[in-house]
Amino acid sequence: MEVDLGVDIEGDPEGSWSLLSWLASCVMVFGGVVPYIPQYQEIQRTSNTEGFSTRVCLVLLVANILRVFFWIGKQFELTLLLQSLVMIGTMLAMLNLCCTVQTSNRVSTKQHHFTVTDVELDICFLTSSVFCRNQGSRVKNTDLLTADLDIRYFWSWSRFEDYLMFCFAFTVLCAFITFLLLDSALFVESLGLLSVLTEAMLGIPQLVQNFQNRSTRGMSVKMVLLWTVGDVFKTTYFVVNESPTQFWLCGATQICIDIAILLQVCYYGQEGRPKYG
Repeated sequence: MEVDLGVDIEGDPEGSWSLLSWLASCVMVFGGVVPYIPQYQEIQRTSNTEGFSTRVCLVLLVANILRVFFWIGKQFELTLLLQSLVMIGTMLAMLNLCCTVQTSNRVSTKQHHFTVTDVELDICFLTSSVFCRNQGSRVKNTDLLTADLDIRYFWSWSRFEDYLMFCFAFTVLCAFITFLLLDSALFVESLGLLSVLTEAMLGIPQLVQNFQNRSTRGMSVKMVLLWTVGDVFKTTYFVVNESPTQFWLCGATQICIDIAILLQVCYYGQEGRPKYG
């Protein structure tokens, strides 16, 4: 009886640790989505995207696409790969909502595109042809159609399809370079470092937008608080699971940026201050 009891006692901690490890992995995979739920609801409620920087989506899309290829070169925890795939889907959903809201609120007919559709080319050609016959000269119609590679309009496109096309092009480029240099340990480690450094800059676009607006209005404070909690959790997870050094350095940097944004909330207040200049 005493021996049996001893076996049970030894087995319980192992089973408990396995359960906690599984729960921690689930939190890592899906926990990153949670901060964006209140921001998603805020945009839906107000039909306004001005308080949220879509460049946050750009940072996370680039970082997680790079992390997927880093995983191919150096197969660490499967949990982190699944986390990246879930985050990519979440950021695309955020961009889709922002495009929908901006389209419904748009007054100007001027639009900025990353790509040009066949229908738009036909419209542009027909309009230009009519104008040429009337004016006797050959011109381009830039008022109805703008395929913007201008840095000023980068990531400020009018259609969700343009963001998808950018992500597809970036993924193809990364795949080509990765499979070309997959045998290089230096390249693989550099890819991982670039991935986590990009992710570490996650809060920078929101920090800059708040500063430019002299306000945090339209930004979900719950989102930033959840960022902070999530970053503390995942940094601890990286350290405990002895993940590559790049990961916990990224987490520590993100915690500092989260704190800076929360200080902006305290300074500006939720109602914000008027812009100057």
